[in-house]
Order: sequence, then structure tokens, then C-alpha cells
Amino acid sequence: MLAIDVLTLFPRMIAAPLGESILGKAQEKGLLRVRACDIREHAAGKHRVTDDVPYGGGAGMVMKPEPLTAAIEASRAELVAETQSAPRVILMSPQGARFDQRAAERLAKLPALIFVCGRYEGIDERVAPCIDEELSLGDFILTGGEFAALACIDAIARLVPGVLGNETSATTESFASEMLLEGPSYTRPPEFRGARVPDILLSGDHAKIARWRRQQALVRTQERRPDLFAKLKLSKEDRALLEDRASNEK
Repeated sequence: MLAIDVLTLFPRMIAAPLGESILGKAQEKGLLRVRACDIREHAAGKHRVTDDVPYGGGAGMVMKPEPLTAAIEASRAELVAETQSAPRVILMSPQGARFDQRAAERLAKLPALIFVCGRYEGIDERVAPCIDEELSLGDFILTGGEFAALACIDAIARLVPGVLGNETSATTESFASEMLLEGPSYTRPPEFRGARVPDILLSGDHAKIARWRRQQALVRTQERRPDLFAKLKLSKEDRALLEDRASNEK
């Protein structure tokens, strides 16, 4: 089982989406456990203040170090008791390393994770010793780390053995084995509004189908993500597939 704590100021943003669909079923089966932890529970005073104005001036507010550090330490202690393993503490931040499939695969192998959802102008720098790594979804700003954490959890959890009904799904999709987009997919009916399913997919020839799918994935990556295509190590067969596609289009 993978145990995950999400430290947030808005726990209701976490619980609802993770209780649905595949991840909801995974939690029912005991393959995954996700808990939303309210940082405010660790704040002092009547009003449970978790943010304050930044030293030196400037716009916005900064998350205070005391409640956030206390929340991380409490979550870490509970996860160690639950999993007998120290959790990896991840801060969702626009300054973090780019989250990708490789990161999802790495984190899915761990028994316990803590996601810290930043808010406002960020967190007090003195919380840094409690953080193991920072992750970002990309070069854009969200109102907080909750949606970013949810995206990471979804990508990670589906790699936990048993979570997906079809275990081959996690290994055949885009980015699963290499940074390659998945080719086009089709299902019934065989014809829809004049567009037919490619004959090769109806042929029953699994070798030819596999070759066609590889060709389509290469072409789609080349056309839509040339940055990823440039990093691919193409085999002789891959080059032949691309040349064959190019010649067919002439």
C-alpha cells in the first residue's frame, strides 16, 4: 500500500476528487491511502493564523514556519508508525523540478509520501530543512499547490500494482516506457460519420498492428512534440517506419 498525506489549508479540495473512480476504488481495496491534513490544526491562537506579511515588504502573504513545520513533523511521525518507513516530503512549488512520468515511477516505488501544498507568495524559507524535494507541473502559476498535488498523486497512484484493472495499461500509454506519445485509438462502431477504423486494426494480424501503432506513435510525437522526438533514440526499424509513412504521403 502507498500511504499519502496532503498538507493543505483547504482539505475539502483533496478529499472529494480522490474518492472517485479508480483512486477511490484503490483506497477501498487498501492499495492506496490518501489523507488530507489541515495545516490550521497546528496553528496557535484563537484564529489559527497560518500566514503573515513578508519581511522587507512586498505584495501578498507568506505561510508561517511554525504551523507548517509542526504539520510536517506530525504527519511524518504518523506515517513512520503506519508504514515503518520515513516518508518523502514534497513541496509543490513553481520553483521545483518538472514533474514527469519518470518522477511518477520513482515516487510510486516508495511506501509513504507527504505533499505540502503551498499558498499565497510561498512558504517561509526556514521550512526548507523539512522538505526533501520540490516539484512543479510547469511554468505557470496556480492559486495553490492542491491541484498540482492531485495531478501528481493521480499519476503516481495508478502505477501502484493492482490499482489499474488492466496492468498493461500503465506500460503502454504515452511516456510509459519512453518519452513517446501514444498513437490514435479506436473502438466500436467500425464506422462513424463516414470515418472508418483503419483496416489494419481489424485484420487480426497482431504483428502488423504493433508495427502500425509504433509508426503512429513516432509520427504523432514528431508532429506534436518535436522536443520529445529530438531526444528519442531511433532504431533502424523506427527510421524505416518513418520513411514508409513519408513515402505513403507523397
